[in-house]
Amino acid sequence: MTRATATLHTHAATDDTVTLTYDERFLRRKLLTSDNGEEFLVDLPETISLNSGDAFKLDDGRLIGIIPATEELLEVKGTDLVRLAWHIGNRHTPCQLGTDRLLIQRDHVMRDMLTKLGAELRDVTEEFTPEGGAYGHGRTHGHAH
Repeated sequence: MTRATATLHTHAATDDTVTLTYDERFLRRKLLTSDNGEEFLVDLPETISLNSGDAFKLDDGRLIGIIPATEELLEVKGTDLVRLAWHIGNRHTPCQLGTDRLLIQRDHVMRDMLTKLGAELRDVTEEFTPEGGAYGHGRTHGHAH
């Protein structure tokens, strides 16, 4: 079986692609199937967060590009978007920032809180690439920075 033991950030052409959700793009070791049907084993030295423009480097030198999957998300708008973003971040919820909107994963608790804060909410289906952690590349967990 072909293995991927490294990743790289490239916007160059790749030999194949794999489409993964936000949660699926956080991995260390997993069997994946490319969009063209090829199985390969991801076997990285540590857990990593991947996004569009990243690629798995297979042991035969080929590259499998990462494509973010479309997901069911909640679009957040409002007159005080900064305040809404603060409340989302205060709950350690992954959030994709835009100039006029925020995107978060659908969650009934967050929906209820944001409604009470006066947000304008709409269900959307889009790629989800939230902002990475401030203390390192990609996602961060806990407060041990």
